[in-house]
Amino acid sequence: MHPELKHSEFQTSTVSNPPRRQFTRQRRQLSDGARSNMGQAASLHLTKLQQRLPAHARIGLYYDGFGELPTQPILDWCQRLGYLPYLPVVGSLGDDDKQLRFVPIYQSKLLNVPTRIHSLGMKQNHHRRLLWARELDVIICPLVAVDLNGNRMGMGGGFYDTTLGKGYRSGAKKPLKIGWCYDFQVVEQLQRQPWDVPLDGLITPSGIRWFR
Repeated sequence: MHPELKHSEFQTSTVSNPPRRQFTRQRRQLSDGARSNMGQAASLHLTKLQQRLPAHARIGLYYDGFGELPTQPILDWCQRLGYLPYLPVVGSLGDDDKQLRFVPIYQSKLLNVPTRIHSLGMKQNHHRRLLWARELDVIICPLVAVDLNGNRMGMGGGFYDTTLGKGYRSGAKKPLKIGWCYDFQVVEQLQRQPWDVPLDGLITPSGIRWFR
């Protein structure tokens, strides 16, 4: 992959998506050392994201609990530059609620953030100071796969598409939606559904891409 490549909007809906397990298995096969090295390599490209952010930007990130590219380097970057990091909370308004809200991170290490395990298996922190996605400047989005036009395949729960859909359809400029993943998770084309919210940019160990 080459840094800062742009591609036209994806129009075709006849593509058959690869199975999620193809990517999740490959992620889990990586050693801790390999994951750490690739996370540090990806973090070098955060400076290009910095150019689009205000001072004291609010940055939503996530726990990398399922073999994802480590997100601790993003937290380190936020703390160096005075950005305000947040973590997502699922179901803050009830078990059927798919709107993510975000809690501030006060610890320097994600491992030190007090968490509970959600019924879906992800870690999350509960706090009274919850923000809506529209109050953030950037959301770093987890993904299973992404294509060259920014179409994102998630885990299938629909939390990020639901959370970001209204703002996207209304043309809201924030939050920026940035993917964060390994290079092998990037594919040429994914099928796009009407409810899918595409990414604005993507950061991998080999570079940064802007889609819009």
